[in-house]
Amino acid sequence: MQEEQYVCIVCGYNMVNYHPDFCPFCGAPKKKFITSEECSTRFKVEGTLINEKVTRLNSVPPLGLEHAAYRIETGGKVFWVDCPSCFDRNLKTADVITFTHHHFLGASNQYRNFFHSQVWIHTLDSSHNICRGFTFDTTFKENFVRSYIEAFHIGGHTPGFTLYFLEDVLFICDYVFFKKTDMQFNPFGPQEETKQCAATINNVLQGRRINNVCGFNYVAEYRDWRERFDRLLSEG
Repeated sequence: MQEEQYVCIVCGYNMVNYHPDFCPFCGAPKKKFITSEECSTRFKVEGTLINEKVTRLNSVPPLGLEHAAYRIETGGKVFWVDCPSCFDRNLKTADVITFTHHHFLGASNQYRNFFHSQVWIHTLDSSHNICRGFTFDTTFKENFVRSYIEAFHIGGHTPGFTLYFLEDVLFICDYVFFKKTDMQFNPFGPQEETKQCAATINNVLQGRRINNVCGFNYVAEYRDWRERFDRLLSEG
């Protein structure tokens, strides 16, 4: 039997098997929810090529606090880093959907069933209340390398926040935001922990050849991104 599922058009959060009065993620009232079926009718997911192995996935038109997910073809498998909020049957299959953190689960439960995908997330984020209704096949605790994708646990913004690399591409989601010519830490969540754990990011970046950074709503050249990040770190 198909699961009851609603999507908040304010933030894009998917509610699986329950229909609350307010969105558990952003607090929007029930009148701002649409069914998953209506969401799939009103929104589609389109891809923008980043390089020959990486494609950015976005809902069109933008859905709520629109975030990008990224499709990675490597090692004979297809990985997604984070997941679109809209379920679109026309997307190419994914073998693994892995997450930076639990804020962008999107329609991963539907894609998991449709593609027979594995869904991965860090253990520290897997038990959060907004994960209710979502199935995780792997909850990891350690850094790992799979099919040339490297995963590093950072913490900070969320306890299980994890960044990823594929060759010269960094996937960092919303740990930091662009702000005009500068950068800021994500203003939501524990601010001191977010700032402190940025030192771990800095350590992981050392000595790496990086060309592109894939964030939750941007793709940036690393040189510009790094200059902003260094200024942010220097601010303490």
